[in-house]
Amino acid sequence: MGDHKDQHLRVGAAVRRRRRALELTLAVVSERSGLSVPFLSQIENDRARPSQSSLEKVADALRTTAVELLAAADPACSVDVVRAEDPDPELAPKVRSLVRGHHQMHASEFTGDHDAGRELQYRNDQLMFVTEGAVEIEAEGRAYRLGRGDTLYLTGGVRHRWRATVPDTRLIVVAVAEHIEAVREGPRR
Repeated sequence: MGDHKDQHLRVGAAVRRRRRALELTLAVVSERSGLSVPFLSQIENDRARPSQSSLEKVADALRTTAVELLAAADPACSVDVVRAEDPDPELAPKVRSLVRGHHQMHASEFTGDHDAGRELQYRNDQLMFVTEGAVEIEAEGRAYRLGRGDTLYLTGGVRHRWRATVPDTRLIVVAVAEHIEAVREGPRR
Protein backbone atom coordinates (compact mmCIF):
# COMPACT_ATOMS: atom_id res chain seq x y z
CA MET A 1 0.00 0.00 0.00
CA GLY A 2 1.48 3.34 -1.00
CA ASP A 3 4.28 1.57 -2.87
CA HIS A 4 4.64 3.12 -6.30
CA LYS A 5 6.12 -0.06 -7.79
CA ASP A 6 2.79 -1.86 -7.44
CA GLN A 7 0.80 0.87 -9.19
CA HIS A 8 -0.08 1.42 -12.84
CA LEU A 9 1.58 4.41 -14.49
CA ARG A 10 -0.46 7.44 -15.54
CA VAL A 11 0.89 8.20 -18.98
CA GLY A 12 -1.60 11.03 -19.66
CA ALA A 13 0.41 13.78 -18.03
CA ALA A 14 3.54 12.69 -19.92
CA VAL A 15 1.63 12.77 -23.21
CA ARG A 16 0.25 16.24 -22.42
CA ARG A 17 3.66 17.60 -21.38
CA ARG A 18 5.26 16.29 -24.58
CA ARG A 19 2.45 17.62 -26.79
CA ARG A 20 2.61 21.04 -25.19
CA ALA A 21 6.42 21.12 -25.41
CA LEU A 22 6.04 20.58 -29.17
CA GLU A 23 3.25 23.19 -29.24
CA LEU A 24 0.84 20.77 -30.90
CA THR A 25 -2.93 20.68 -30.65
CA LEU A 26 -4.88 17.53 -29.99
CA ALA A 27 -6.19 17.84 -33.57
CA VAL A 28 -2.65 17.66 -34.97
CA VAL A 29 -1.78 14.65 -32.80
CA SER A 30 -5.06 13.04 -33.90
CA GLU A 31 -4.21 13.58 -37.55
CA ARG A 32 -0.69 12.18 -37.11
CA SER A 33 -1.73 9.18 -35.00
CA GLY A 34 -5.05 8.23 -36.56
CA LEU A 35 -6.66 8.32 -33.09
CA SER A 36 -9.68 10.48 -32.31
CA VAL A 37 -9.41 13.80 -30.46
CA PRO A 38 -11.84 12.63 -27.71
CA PHE A 39 -9.77 9.47 -27.14
CA LEU A 40 -6.53 11.50 -26.97
CA SER A 41 -8.18 13.87 -24.50
CA GLN A 42 -9.23 10.89 -22.37
CA ILE A 43 -5.64 9.58 -22.43
CA GLU A 44 -4.25 12.98 -21.37
CA ASN A 45 -6.78 13.19 -18.53
CA ASP A 46 -6.10 9.59 -17.43
CA ARG A 47 -9.70 8.57 -18.16
CA ALA A 48 -8.49 6.00 -20.70
CA ARG A 49 -5.48 3.69 -20.70
CA PRO A 50 -4.11 3.28 -24.22
CA SER A 51 -3.19 -0.13 -25.57
CA GLN A 52 0.46 -0.68 -26.50
CA SER A 53 -0.47 -0.11 -30.14
CA SER A 54 -2.28 3.18 -29.39
CA LEU A 55 0.55 4.35 -27.17
CA GLU A 56 3.04 3.71 -29.97
CA LYS A 57 0.86 5.70 -32.39
CA VAL A 58 0.73 8.60 -29.93
CA ALA A 59 4.49 8.39 -29.37
CA ASP A 60 5.15 8.44 -33.11
CA ALA A 61 2.88 11.47 -33.49
CA LEU A 62 4.86 13.18 -30.72
CA ARG A 63 8.22 12.19 -32.27
CA THR A 64 9.23 10.06 -29.30
CA THR A 65 8.90 6.43 -28.23
CA ALA A 66 6.40 4.61 -26.06
CA VAL A 67 9.29 3.73 -23.74
CA GLU A 68 10.13 7.43 -23.30
CA LEU A 69 6.49 8.30 -22.57
CA LEU A 70 6.26 5.52 -19.99
CA ALA A 71 9.54 6.65 -18.40
CA ALA A 72 8.09 10.16 -18.04
CA ALA A 73 4.75 8.88 -16.70
CA ASP A 74 3.49 9.67 -13.23
CA PRO A 75 2.82 6.82 -10.81
CA ALA A 76 -0.90 6.22 -10.33
CA CYS A 77 -0.49 6.20 -6.56
CA SER A 78 -2.24 9.29 -5.28
CA VAL A 79 -2.00 8.52 -1.57
CA ASP A 80 1.24 7.93 0.28
CA VAL A 81 1.72 7.95 4.04
CA VAL A 82 4.96 9.11 5.62
CA ARG A 83 5.00 7.94 9.23
CA ALA A 84 6.38 10.05 12.07
CA GLU A 85 9.74 8.96 13.37
CA ASP A 86 10.64 8.59 17.01
CA PRO A 87 12.50 11.78 17.86
CA ASP A 88 16.15 11.24 18.76
CA PRO A 89 17.56 14.17 20.77
CA GLU A 90 21.09 13.25 19.60
CA LEU A 91 20.13 14.02 15.99
CA ALA A 92 18.81 17.56 16.59
CA PRO A 93 18.77 19.68 14.53
CA LYS A 94 17.33 17.52 11.80
CA VAL A 95 15.23 17.60 8.68
CA ARG A 96 12.62 15.08 7.61
CA SER A 97 11.02 14.82 4.18
CA LEU A 98 7.24 14.75 4.36
CA VAL A 99 6.74 13.81 0.70
CA ARG A 100 8.42 10.82 -0.90
CA GLY A 101 9.27 10.43 -4.55
CA HIS A 102 9.19 12.64 -7.61
CA HIS A 103 6.19 14.94 -7.17
CA GLN A 104 5.15 18.49 -8.00
CA MET A 105 5.34 19.48 -4.36
CA HIS A 106 8.02 19.03 -1.74
CA ALA A 107 7.56 19.37 2.01
CA SER A 108 10.11 19.14 4.81
CA GLU A 109 9.96 19.36 8.59
CA PHE A 110 12.90 21.04 10.32
CA THR A 111 13.37 20.33 14.02
CA GLY A 112 15.73 22.36 16.17
CA ASP A 113 18.02 25.11 14.96
CA HIS A 114 19.20 25.71 11.43
CA ASP A 115 22.35 27.18 9.89
CA ALA A 116 21.25 30.82 10.22
CA GLY A 117 24.16 32.10 8.13
CA ARG A 118 23.19 30.04 5.09
CA GLU A 119 21.35 32.08 2.48
CA LEU A 120 18.69 30.15 0.60
CA GLN A 121 17.07 30.85 -2.74
CA TYR A 122 14.62 28.53 -4.46
CA ARG A 123 13.37 28.62 -8.00
CA ASN A 124 9.70 28.20 -7.05
CA ASP A 125 7.30 29.45 -4.39
CA GLN A 126 7.34 28.13 -0.86
CA LEU A 127 5.36 28.38 2.35
CA MET A 128 6.96 28.26 5.80
CA PHE A 129 4.72 27.21 8.72
CA VAL A 130 5.79 27.16 12.38
CA THR A 131 4.20 24.21 14.19
CA GLU A 132 6.14 24.60 17.46
CA GLY A 133 8.44 27.29 18.86
CA ALA A 134 9.47 30.40 16.93
CA VAL A 135 11.70 31.44 14.04
CA GLU A 136 13.18 34.59 12.62
CA ILE A 137 13.26 34.78 8.83
CA GLU A 138 15.23 37.39 6.94
CA ALA A 139 13.88 38.02 3.44
CA GLU A 140 14.07 40.96 1.07
CA GLY A 141 16.09 42.95 3.62
CA ARG A 142 13.51 42.60 6.40
CA ALA A 143 13.31 40.36 9.45
CA TYR A 144 10.07 38.53 10.19
CA ARG A 145 9.41 36.89 13.57
CA LEU A 146 7.02 33.99 13.43
CA GLY A 147 5.52 32.03 16.32
CA ARG A 148 3.49 28.87 16.59
CA GLY A 149 0.80 28.76 13.88
CA ASP A 150 2.29 31.60 11.80
CA THR A 151 3.12 31.25 8.09
CA LEU A 152 5.32 33.14 5.67
CA TYR A 153 4.94 32.86 1.90
CA LEU A 154 7.92 33.45 -0.40
CA THR A 155 7.67 33.71 -4.15
CA GLY A 156 10.30 31.93 -6.22
CA GLY A 157 13.69 33.64 -6.37
CA VAL A 158 13.49 35.43 -3.00
CA ARG A 159 16.78 35.17 -1.12
CA HIS A 160 16.25 34.38 2.55
CA ARG A 161 17.66 32.78 5.68
CA TRP A 162 16.08 31.62 8.88
CA ARG A 163 16.91 30.56 12.40
CA ALA A 164 15.03 29.06 15.32
CA THR A 165 14.72 31.48 18.23
CA VAL A 166 13.28 28.93 20.68
CA PRO A 167 14.63 25.43 21.45
CA ASP A 168 12.70 22.48 19.97
CA THR A 169 11.25 24.61 17.18
CA ARG A 170 9.48 22.76 14.37
CA LEU A 171 9.15 24.41 10.97
CA ILE A 172 7.31 22.95 7.98
CA VAL A 173 8.44 24.15 4.55
CA VAL A 174 6.18 23.34 1.60
CA ALA A 175 7.39 24.23 -1.87
CA VAL A 176 6.74 23.65 -5.54
CA ALA A 177 9.39 21.09 -6.52
CA GLU A 178 12.52 22.40 -8.25
CA HIS A 179 11.96 20.25 -11.35
CA ILE A 180 8.65 22.04 -12.04
CA GLU A 181 8.80 25.05 -14.34
CA ALA A 182 6.40 27.33 -12.47
CA VAL A 183 6.60 30.42 -14.62
CA ARG A 184 4.20 33.28 -14.46
CA GLU A 185 2.32 33.79 -17.66
CA GLY A 186 2.16 37.20 -19.23
CA PRO A 187 -1.15 39.01 -19.70
CA ARG A 188 -3.61 37.17 -21.92
CA ARG A 189 -4.73 38.84 -25.07
